[in-house]
Amino acid sequence: MQLNSDFSQRVATRPEQYQFIDSPLAGVSRMMLERAGAEIARATSIVRYAPGAGYSRHTHDGGEEILVLDGVFSDEHGDYPAGSYLRNPPGTSHQPFSVQGCTLLVKLWQFAADDTTPVCINTQTADWFPGLVPGLSVLPLHEHNGVNTALVRWAPHTQFNRHLHAGGEEILVLEGLFCDEFGQYPEASWLRSPRYSTHAPFTLEQGALIYVKVGHLGADLLGDQFIQSSPK
Repeated sequence: MQLNSDFSQRVATRPEQYQFIDSPLAGVSRMMLERAGAEIARATSIVRYAPGAGYSRHTHDGGEEILVLDGVFSDEHGDYPAGSYLRNPPGTSHQPFSVQGCTLLVKLWQFAADDTTPVCINTQTADWFPGLVPGLSVLPLHEHNGVNTALVRWAPHTQFNRHLHAGGEEILVLEGLFCDEFGQYPEASWLRSPRYSTHAPFTLEQGALIYVKVGHLGADLLGDQFIQSSPK
């Protein structure tokens, strides 16, 4: 399957477009945002666990990145409430489940081969830092070889400068309404902008909280093997 795997194209998926499909395991469903490959794939998805659902033990040969959006996600290593950010490097294994149910952002096979450090951050208690313009605050989550991931909180009526993303940009709107000159994106909207794209984002009276990843489009990642005619 090749879904939104042409990284030279801009993609904007809004919540009214979500269509969850069942995974191979009962009680777990997925909204596929981008995918290259079959059941083993370079993939970005919104994943829902029904109460009591879980996966069998498995190994992530290409690594797994998780942001818990609601509920509580668990495995044999612990319980991760909403706001938890996890990185399970290539070669790690676990047996995930959710007692009460949960919703996750999950990214698979999007690690560099030498990115081997596990990460577990409770973003509800972590320290935030001032952003580049008034009204922005930033919580760094991960950085490796020019690929940066963070949460960014936008106060109401904040305007950011027009800027260029040489390595592309990916955004999931977690709260509020995020805007740029191309449109307005409510909570649960997913955006991906190609390499060397520009925009001038802003917020209105609601403000916004967003997950942001930059620098990963064109980076040397393990999942590139699944992409057909990948633009570099």
